[in-house]
Amino acid sequence: MPEGRGRIICTDTQETILATTIRPRRLNHMNLVLENAARGLQHMQDTFDAEPVADVPGAAYHAFLFAIGGALFEAFVPGVWLLTARYGPHFVGVEYQADMDIVVQAVAERNMRIVRESRYEKDLAGNPGYALHTHPEDGFGVSYEFYHDDFHTWNWPALGGRIKPVEAWASHPFGHTGQKGYTHAVADIDAASAFLQGFLAAEPIYEEDRPLIAGRAIGLRIADIIVELQTPTGDGVLARHLYRYGDGVRTAVFGVKNIDRAARYLSDRGLAAIPGGKAGTIAIPAEANLGVIFEFEE
Repeated sequence: MPEGRGRIICTDTQETILATTIRPRRLNHMNLVLENAARGLQHMQDTFDAEPVADVPGAAYHAFLFAIGGALFEAFVPGVWLLTARYGPHFVGVEYQADMDIVVQAVAERNMRIVRESRYEKDLAGNPGYALHTHPEDGFGVSYEFYHDDFHTWNWPALGGRIKPVEAWASHPFGHTGQKGYTHAVADIDAASAFLQGFLAAEPIYEEDRPLIAGRAIGLRIADIIVELQTPTGDGVLARHLYRYGDGVRTAVFGVKNIDRAARYLSDRGLAAIPGGKAGTIAIPAEANLGVIFEFEE
């Protein structure tokens, strides 16, 4: 099969046809919606010693980028919070580095709607570029953003250089080992898995029960991270999350050297960790972390 091609099924005729598959090179960053830019950045700095990477104020929204343990996040604060208040803070999506010609073709073939496009004469690194965001309803609740370049290799003016790689965090008391991936809550886990295998060349690597959250999980490798699809099997925190928010990214997942050490670090900062989605993991609940959940595992 040619590079960049996959297979989808036309449900009306059961005819197998070729469709373009995106093969991301890496996760550039996660995108989240927060209520207040200054308070959001301060919390991330106070809690995780986050690096303030870039500040992009605007009339429609105020965006800012920060890095934790080598992982990059872009936060968007809407200009009018009333329009977002009912849904609240959340992970709106993710950005992958990918070939943009293939991205445009793959998105068009699937009739995915584009909710935002950015064409740059000069991007934040001073280079020309093009990015697009897909509609969350066309991606099982996730807005997929794509860009051709790797943000981790840029020289960021606010930093006076590059984002610190995860190796540079080795001596940090939290014990970062980088971002492992994220969890993605869905009502139809098999359909979501098939979609990601065809759209983003996702490779299934495990299927497990998640009794702590009354769920079932399918782990998918996409580029340099693991995306864990999760669906409820009964009443629990996962079912309540899905009922409240619908399909979409549920948590960011970080690796740490030692889970007890990480829990002590959080406790020293007044944050009581709760059990994560599986045995041996911990999490910062949404109410203690600006409305979004961070998980940690060895």
